[in-house]
Amino acid sequence: MKRVIISGGGTGGHIFPAISIANMLKEVDKTVEILFVGAEGRMEMEKIPAAGYNIVGLPVVGLQRKLTLKNFLVPFKLFTSLRKSTKIIKDFKPDAVIGVGGYASAPVLKTAQRMGIPTLIQEQNSYAGVTNKLLSKKAAAICVAYQGMERFFPKEKLFYTGNPVRQDLFNLAGIREEALRFFGLDPKKPVILSLGGSLGARTMNESVAAHLSELERNNIQIIWQTGKYYFNAALQLSEGKSSVKVCDFIQNMKYAFSAADIIISRAGAGTISELCIVGKPAILTPSPNVAEDHQTKNAMALVRQNAAIMIKDEDAQRDLIPKAVEILGNTAAMKDLSVNIAKLALPDAAKEIVKIILTLYK
Repeated sequence: MKRVIISGGGTGGHIFPAISIANMLKEVDKTVEILFVGAEGRMEMEKIPAAGYNIVGLPVVGLQRKLTLKNFLVPFKLFTSLRKSTKIIKDFKPDAVIGVGGYASAPVLKTAQRMGIPTLIQEQNSYAGVTNKLLSKKAAAICVAYQGMERFFPKEKLFYTGNPVRQDLFNLAGIREEALRFFGLDPKKPVILSLGGSLGARTMNESVAAHLSELERNNIQIIWQTGKYYFNAALQLSEGKSSVKVCDFIQNMKYAFSAADIIISRAGAGTISELCIVGKPAILTPSPNVAEDHQTKNAMALVRQNAAIMIKDEDAQRDLIPKAVEILGNTAAMKDLSVNIAKLALPDAAKEIVKIILTLYK
């Protein structure tokens, strides 16, 4: 029996690809034993068990961008996490360790490399972070979703696989009416799907809130994913508006994507990979609060191929919803965006990554 550790998390963009990899591993080898390692208090500690896998938490945290006393605890929590990673690896005895990004990924991969266990990095973004660049020196393989990643990693270790996505997104044909009924929407009116990421996004929420009346005037419906912090405020703003469906977190993304005519979203790598699979017109508003501004680089990779439109975060409250309304009214633009984004889909990412994992522990 082989054993594999998958480490990382923090956001849905890291968690759902990790679950896709685990599911594919189980499909290929039903006897494989998988253990997840995440960060204590982060959403993976809830989502991974819900997907049927065991997870262990580390106390690791990230540096805050603003000056705060919490940053003084970071080195101590990292040291504790490295020690705990050593115990986890000694007890579980993995044949390979996979890092999908997020706080917990670094201490586990670092420890595995020190102990001589083969590691694989799944780099989801078009711009690699400092941690993955450092870890890549001793990694056995690096799976990437964008071309040109030899700028950051040793070329001989690179595999262009794409990012794994939720498997239920591959066949949306024929379920649109069912999806519209699920959300209680009118099939005669167009639908915008607003995604702020699994944790929510203030700019996205403020952009929607500022233009609810405009959407109503244009007979446009919206599925508004707010994140838990903005949920109650959004409910109050949408009270009495049957065309606005507010969700803090969307469990059934298959229905959400199927119901949508156009999608407005942050530009996390996992979300972009899903948008390519779904093949719907998309307007991206990259978060400015991420390392190396990697969401802008993710978005530009699509914009350069006329596969998406980008609105800067600073302009979103004014321009995002009006641009979505404009595109909805332009049949040619809708078709071009759909066709071009679908060309970028890499539907076999999880399968390709699992093939590489199998070579690591054989």
